[in-house]
Amino acid sequence: MNHRPSLQVAVVMRRERVPGAMSRWQTWRWVLHDVVGHDLTPHEAHFGTAPRCLRQTEDEQLWLHPGFTVELFKDDAEGYYLNSTTPAPCWFVLWRMEEEPAISDEVMAVPTMVSLSYHDAGRWLDAQENVDQVPAPPEVVAWMNEFMDEHWVVEAKRRKRPDSFRALQDRFGNPASVSTEKTRGGGMGGGNSGGAGHGQ
Repeated sequence: MNHRPSLQVAVVMRRERVPGAMSRWQTWRWVLHDVVGHDLTPHEAHFGTAPRCLRQTEDEQLWLHPGFTVELFKDDAEGYYLNSTTPAPCWFVLWRMEEEPAISDEVMAVPTMVSLSYHDAGRWLDAQENVDQVPAPPEVVAWMNEFMDEHWVVEAKRRKRPDSFRALQDRFGNPASVSTEKTRGGGMGGGNSGGAGHGQ
């Protein structure tokens, strides 16, 4: 039986007209508009189960995609910490361009996963997926932080977010550089970046 904390949410994607000179190459673009519904029970009674267009004008369309479950996993407490300590904690949404003949005669942006984990977003980006983010409301951030505080071990709390943009220095404090050229005899092997599962 599943005892993991979870929220039911819906994703709103926006199709908007591309302004200016860029429209010569691309007339429309899709972006994440919002993640909604975490405070509604029952969820299906409000949003239904099928995607639908909420609004359509000459310059934009808003499409609602219901039925997403956001779960919190004990083994990903650090991923929630990395999200909660950013200036704007957020929802991460993975979406793909797909055909939905039942609702549209055009290829459209279809969300497939929603998460609060910084690690999930990193794995999706490593797999070259489309990942967008929107701010999470304070009550969701508080819910995530409560879970994180309960399940993140003390050793992990002492770890620090990598600072990718900090200048490298040697042990004497002088500027240092790292060569990206491969050396003979082998190098670092590539890892599998796609969709690693959670434990519990």
